[in-house]
Amino acid sequence: MSKNQSTLPLLQAALNGDRVHPAAPRTPGDIAAQARTAVGAGARSLHLHPYGEDGKQTFAAEPCATTLRAVRAACPGIPISLSTSADVEPDPQRRISLIEKWTVLPDLVTANQGEDGIGELCELLVARGIGIEAGLLCLDDAYRFVAAGIAPHCVRVMVEPLDADPAAAVAHAEAIEGVLAAAGVVLEQVHHGDGVASWAVNVRAVPLKHGIRTGLEDTPVLPDGRIAEDNGDLVAAAARILAQHKRPDR
Repeated sequence: MSKNQSTLPLLQAALNGDRVHPAAPRTPGDIAAQARTAVGAGARSLHLHPYGEDGKQTFAAEPCATTLRAVRAACPGIPISLSTSADVEPDPQRRISLIEKWTVLPDLVTANQGEDGIGELCELLVARGIGIEAGLLCLDDAYRFVAAGIAPHCVRVMVEPLDADPAAAVAHAEAIEGVLAAAGVVLEQVHHGDGVASWAVNVRAVPLKHGIRTGLEDTPVLPDGRIAEDNGDLVAAAARILAQHKRPDR
């Protein structure tokens, strides 16, 4: 990592999710290839959703292990975050049961604070030594997160408003940030949104020294509205935003 890169806020690439796009990777090999491209474009952390042989997102141990091994081989030393979203497994107890069986552990997972059973899931993650990225998708999630008192057990907070309108998404991100500040939460923050609004959230976050996230899970379009070629295309655009707001060298 170059000195200039290390002084920038974190840039995380979210490679897939359930995004419909020709380049959205599903197999371990394709995910690893897209991960390598994203890292080459400037990503310093990777977030991904493993898929099973049935073509669906999964928390099952073997697909998760196979995908993690493939991505680690392609991107040695890069932290990898997996999803724990209820969109993948809505039953809280089944989700916990699946994650208990993981044989290869990710560095981190996102844990959306508004989901049923999130407290028990976070306890399991702490016990297994998996870093927690606390997902705040709305203002209520921020209040729940503060009330739960789990910030000391988390690596960072993901501020991720899902508003389709860019102005609304920016206002929502600012409100979530305000709740965290009022509560004295000093964790690293990574900001992103959904669709074209994600770029407006990114642009607001960078001068505030927050990290940002982009990738095909978050948006299929570039800041100018063109359809992105792949994750590398999106990460390169985010890296240019970061480069415009370099921190002074230390």
